[in-house]
Order: sequence, then structure tokens, then C-alpha cells
Amino acid sequence: MKKVILFANPSRDSGLTCLENVKKIADGCGVAYDVIDIANHTGPLDNGADMAVTFGGDGAILRAARVLCALGTPILGVNLGHKGFMAELEPGETSLVALAFQGKYTVENRMMADVSLFHEGRQVLRDFALNEAVVRGLNRVIGVNVYGDGRRIMGFDGDGVIVSTPTGSTAYSLSAGGPVVEPTARSIIVTPVCPHILSARSYVLSPERAVTVELRQLRGKAAYLSVDGGDSVPLFSGDRIEIRRSALETRLVRLTGKSFYENVNSKLGERL
Repeated sequence: MKKVILFANPSRDSGLTCLENVKKIADGCGVAYDVIDIANHTGPLDNGADMAVTFGGDGAILRAARVLCALGTPILGVNLGHKGFMAELEPGETSLVALAFQGKYTVENRMMADVSLFHEGRQVLRDFALNEAVVRGLNRVIGVNVYGDGRRIMGFDGDGVIVSTPTGSTAYSLSAGGPVVEPTARSIIVTPVCPHILSARSYVLSPERAVTVELRQLRGKAAYLSVDGGDSVPLFSGDRIEIRRSALETRLVRLTGKSFYENVNSKLGERL
């Protein structure tokens, strides 16, 4: 390995202690590095790096994925957050980064989703998600219809709906009552948020499905779209949000041999 990106995260890495430890490891392995502030970098990034290391929770990995997935750059996460489902290492395991810099790692590919917003029949936004696309009312109940390949799946009044990837199944979708899906699976999960009917339940769909969320009449209520926890985009009556499997994938570095089941049991509080 010749070069890596180290995504600095001062808000999570107090005194940049973990960053400095990894810089020393890189120096010892003869690996060059660029240090980039993850909070202030938004555009594409192509500096020829063989790997990126993030410091923080899943949010840090989500931000790194947005600028790196088109390049296929593997991402190694060091968890300095609360749950950190996607991160491979805990703070006390940073010495293992040396194995990654020596090429002794595997890569886990994660499905992503393309998200398109249509207003009055015209596409006004295109984005992509590693976790989910969320349609929600702003402190008010809204009405939505959900379709799969143009066929109606459900319609309900409620707080909104989450359309997630398997990676996102352990994020907001899980809190809303959705299923835990193995992250290397290929599927699209549709989870209603506080629906006002008993029949509205979470669906796990084929990755080939094109899911459409349609806003009913809002009657002056505010609603928004958020992709991977990003900026809220205002929505209007009749707007359609289309979500489908992306050609892009996020590549996560694996070093420790921890299973997904171990992570779920540990990070969701179960002690065996």
C-alpha cells in the first residue's frame, strides 16, 4: 500500500489522539497519507489513495462513502461514536491498522441506493444513499402512497416512511420497527414511521424493485426528504421520490473477523 486518506474528525477525536496514532503507524509502514477534515469536505475526492480511514461513528463513514464510492476506495472505520455498526475497529484496536496498511484485510461490499426527487413531473434532485432515504412530515402527520415497480404496496397517514438498504436496516429503520437485515444482502427495505393503520408493515423487497413514495395532499403541512441524514429538502403535494439499487457500492475494510451477529448483540445491548 502506497497512500491513504485519513479523515480527521476533531468533534469525535478529542485532541486528534487516534489520528496521530494512525499517522505514526503509517509512518512505520512507509505509507504516505493525506489528512482531510471530514466535516468540511463535500465534493468528489480522487488523490490516488489505496484506502481511507475514518474516525467517528457511522456518520463519518457515510460522509466518506459519499466522496469515495465512485472510486471504489476501501474505507476502514475507527469507531468513536455511540453504535458504529459499520466501523471495524474500536479505539483500543488502532494498532490493527498496521495490518490493513500491509494489505492483510478483506473487503465487504455494501449495496447503495439511487434517490431521485420529481416535482410536477420534473426531476429536481438526484442523490445516492448508503443507509436510507427518509420522507417525513415536520411535526405533523402526512399521507403517503408507496409503490413497487408501479404497483401499490401501501398507503397511509403517519409520520412518514423510510426506504433503506440492508446497511441502513440497523439505523433509523430499526428504530421505527423495521427488520434487521444482514448488511451484505441485496434488498430494499420499506418501513412506515408511526402509521395510523395496523396494516402498514415493513417490507423487504427484491433489489430489482423500483420503489416510489408519493406525497398525498399536504394541505399546508410541511414535509421533507433527507438522504443519509443530510440536509432536509422540502417536499410538496404530489411529489414523487424514486429509490432503486445503485450501480455504486461502498467497500468496507474488514480486519478482526467479528461477525455481524456479534456486532448486533454487542451494540444493541444484548449480553450473552
